[in-house]
Amino acid sequence: MAGEIKNKPKAPLSYMLNPGHSACAGCGMIIAARLILDTAGPKTIITNATGCSEVTTTQYPMTSYKQPWIHSLFENPASVASGILAALKIKGLAETTNVIAIGGDGATFDIGLVHISGMWERGENILYVCYDNEAYQNTGYQSSSATPLAANTTTTPPGKESLGSTLPKKDMIKIALAHNLPYVATATIGYPLDLIAKVKKALSIEGPKYLQVYCPCVPGWGIEPKDTLSTSQLAVQSGFYPLVEYISGQLAKVQKITKKTPVEDLLKLQKRFKHLFKTPQGKAELAKIQELADKNIKDFNLS
Repeated sequence: MAGEIKNKPKAPLSYMLNPGHSACAGCGMIIAARLILDTAGPKTIITNATGCSEVTTTQYPMTSYKQPWIHSLFENPASVASGILAALKIKGLAETTNVIAIGGDGATFDIGLVHISGMWERGENILYVCYDNEAYQNTGYQSSSATPLAANTTTTPPGKESLGSTLPKKDMIKIALAHNLPYVATATIGYPLDLIAKVKKALSIEGPKYLQVYCPCVPGWGIEPKDTLSTSQLAVQSGFYPLVEYISGQLAKVQKITKKTPVEDLLKLQKRFKHLFKTPQGKAELAKIQELADKNIKDFNLS
């Protein structure tokens, strides 16, 4: 046949998310995606909001996914997942197929929140996963309601009027718990076995589930690719990002801090916080962030 490629190389399709994507070196989201989707296995259908997790993995006409995968709009992966689940029920396949809806924090905390709330209210057997990289990283590093206090983004630049984001991070975990979900948890790629265990647990429970995964963004946070995992671990060890697990609304498990670390050690790795280390006002803001971390440690009994 004319134009046929001889000795065409075979892609290493041993993972549910395979090489060939265009994500940054050290991308926390890609690491999280591979761990989650490999754990879920081939009998899984995924709906994915617009964002880095979509544009880097499915550049037409190729895909890195080995599972059925559907790109939805920014706001509606939860709604599309609801439709898929309804179709699976009609076909008698709902009991043997995992349905997972995925979005970044912009799609989850902001744009798609009303759709997610509806899915949760209906009690549908769907796992919703948020890749939490704390800003709209794909569209230019703009602030989202997941952006932490004092972070520098393109829409919250530090200057004379402020020291970065003036708002604290929205507590999406409490919003999920207010919907009476049977399973709610946080995780991070810095502790992969914990993440895998939480995916397995979530998929074993009937009903709507929420899993929020801390995913460092190399260009958006201004970290080195080699520091992706250590950044994730420092976030946990400082109390900045507690790892928690709720079952039927009750706190069932927390990741204890084995070596308490000052929040400054975490923030020093990230250029988005470098302005805080230059002035007395910045130092005062660092103290506020430390207070938030200390409150997490106290509230969840992490130490």
